[in-house]
Amino acid sequence: MAPLDELKIGGMGASRRRVEDNRFIRGKGRYVDDIVLPGMLHMEVLRSPVAHARIKSIDTSAAWEIPGVRLVLTGETMAARNLAWMPTLSYDTQAVLATDKVRFQGQEVAAVVADDPYIAKDACSKIVVEYEQLPPIVNPVQAQAPDAPLIRDDKENQPTNKIFDWEIGDKAATDRAFAEADVISKTELHYPRSHPSPLEPCGSIADYDRATGKLTVYMTTQAPHIIRAAVAMVAELPEHMIRIVSPDLGGGFGNKVPIYPGYVVSILASILTERPVKWIEDKSGNLISTGFGRDVYLQGEIAMRKDGKILGMRMHTISDHGAFYADAQPTKFKIGLMHSAFACYDIPAAHLTSEGWYTNKAPGGVAYRCSFRVTEAMFFQERMIHNAANDLGMDQAEFRRVNLVKDDMFPYRTAFGFLTDSGQYKKCLDIGLEAIGYQNFKAEQEEARKRGKLLGIGISTMTEPLGAGNSREYDIIGIKMFDSAELRVHMTGKAILRTGAKTQGQGHETTWAQIVAHELGIPADDIVVEEGDTDTAPFGMGTYASRSTPVAGAAVAMVSRKIRAKARKIAAHLLEVSEEDIEWELGRFYVRGNPERGVTIQDCALAAYSNVPDGMEPGLENNAYYDPPNLTWPFAAYICKVEVDPATGVWDVLKFVAVDDCGVRINPMVVEGQIMGGLTEAYAMANMQYITFDEEGNCIGANYMDYLLPTAWETPGFELHEVVTPCPHHPIGAKGIGECATVGGPAAFVNAVINAIEHTGVRNVDMPLMPNRVYEALKTGSDISGMPPVRVD
Repeated sequence: MAPLDELKIGGMGASRRRVEDNRFIRGKGRYVDDIVLPGMLHMEVLRSPVAHARIKSIDTSAAWEIPGVRLVLTGETMAARNLAWMPTLSYDTQAVLATDKVRFQGQEVAAVVADDPYIAKDACSKIVVEYEQLPPIVNPVQAQAPDAPLIRDDKENQPTNKIFDWEIGDKAATDRAFAEADVISKTELHYPRSHPSPLEPCGSIADYDRATGKLTVYMTTQAPHIIRAAVAMVAELPEHMIRIVSPDLGGGFGNKVPIYPGYVVSILASILTERPVKWIEDKSGNLISTGFGRDVYLQGEIAMRKDGKILGMRMHTISDHGAFYADAQPTKFKIGLMHSAFACYDIPAAHLTSEGWYTNKAPGGVAYRCSFRVTEAMFFQERMIHNAANDLGMDQAEFRRVNLVKDDMFPYRTAFGFLTDSGQYKKCLDIGLEAIGYQNFKAEQEEARKRGKLLGIGISTMTEPLGAGNSREYDIIGIKMFDSAELRVHMTGKAILRTGAKTQGQGHETTWAQIVAHELGIPADDIVVEEGDTDTAPFGMGTYASRSTPVAGAAVAMVSRKIRAKARKIAAHLLEVSEEDIEWELGRFYVRGNPERGVTIQDCALAAYSNVPDGMEPGLENNAYYDPPNLTWPFAAYICKVEVDPATGVWDVLKFVAVDDCGVRINPMVVEGQIMGGLTEAYAMANMQYITFDEEGNCIGANYMDYLLPTAWETPGFELHEVVTPCPHHPIGAKGIGECATVGGPAAFVNAVINAIEHTGVRNVDMPLMPNRVYEALKTGSDISGMPPVRVD
């Protein structure tokens, strides 16, 4: 009997079409706002128009008089029920509805619940709030000034606006490396605020049933089980009586990991009205108030020998966290995994110091398509590498070749203690250089200058840590960062898989079934995947920081192997031989030495419910909780060629080459889609996504006329290449891919533009590299800072 063809059954390696797209492209997705419950009310939130002010009074009388208004909530209402403040994922506190003062423009001040959303919105406009304005702080320099107003005067033992100091590395060894250096390169820059801006804003429907005491919340969350635990703590409801349902999500990108005040207020509103309450924020509300990414300043130095060898590295980062320290990140790392910087380079000594500050902005620090500050780390790394090569007078590619970790050095322990397990870094770089035409570039650059055009080429090589992480080091609010899968094979050989992850565009319904098909030989079309309902899914940490394949995908493989182990015993029973005499090929067990005598996995499934051996429990189902032994480390080389118009500062991408090594690829088509989507976001960050603040703390970029998202018109094409180095400790050898392009891509674009204009003396232009900034840099020959406040006159 011929073995199954894995590609034909939709197993690993098949470019299987995404099954979830069958409903999405037909407009049949089921999002929170599509859900309508009997007797449902609607909630609108009133937000602060100012960035920093004391609340002198709130008059809600006019709102109460509008027909159809059922409830008006203020900070005083919340405080009476001990709900005015809630914990953040970084052990800080955040106001639910402001009581004493507002601390950023867009902060939640009051809420109205009414029969329809339009009545609720009209009623919000009738609420009169009297503010006493205070001086706003919009950057860390202002926050640390001697006369700076104290933003968090609600906290005890908080005499300044500083949140933390943190450091890691060997300072003494790094100091020695710098003392021995022939050349020291310095880089200062700002990675600006960036908003994940998912297509669907945040929202929830809270439905409290007083008769049963059960609370059901339909919610736009990437981490349903974490939210359930948080709601149990905040609302003081028993966790087993809370059900969180995250239906289809219109994107997340880290924005839908935190707990937002609107969720908490809608829950209290449902408890008080005893009716379902829906809250859907608008686009501006999402842009102005929900979790931002980035907003970190770098002071970096690299110590080198004349031959190009890096001896040591120093980084000092200053992070702007907004009004509340609400970063979603592992507990022990105050600035996320910033210390993953330079992990792909062989550097003997490194030292990182970090400080965090409160400002009058919405809380930042979400893992916007990155593994906890890794995007900033890799951008800082590659901008520092670019400047270092120039300071040394060395070719950009050659400088990287000298310092990249060699193939025979794995497993490699970085200067900050990470263990990278595998890779072919030089191969990836060489493929990229060949594809971009690197050897001919200098001649092209000279020829273009004769035509009045400026060509530039930028390289970004990086490895990033995915799959956080092992329970010895990684937790969020005390919960270890494992993940889970539960697999049930029915008697007809069809299966249902549930995981603790939560897809928001990654294609879990497609790829998880492919892993099961690879492990068991059940056709992927015979497997349905469910996620997002805490009443049915096993406990898991959700989906963010590229944990899907490295952790949840591993759990899927492990639970499939548990199923196969039991099926082997059933096969031995059916074939009347000992288990030791049973061999396995995809989808089928057979007798050793007699391959024609065998049973399929479907035969075993039927027998599991009808003919099990004595002493065996019937059924064919199991679960697995996967605690990863280490992080996974995909590698990428991104190379970009641009042309800059010196008359306008406009720059165009001529060619972009991406070489990704993400280990074993489950679905090549999905992987390519993830890379292209990630590079599109990288391009947007480098070129057009601009959200900042003026001196009064007003958010500039709180709408999509100002905060530009790339369309198919602006987005360049990308040429993709593949290298495969399996991860040695992952069950299927995968490393993850969802964030790599967003993490490593921005530096390639920026390095290319800088390369085109650095003959004028320019070392840095802060992102986004809008034409006016590039033009100013060209004309002045000086660096351009993007630190707020921005002038609006």
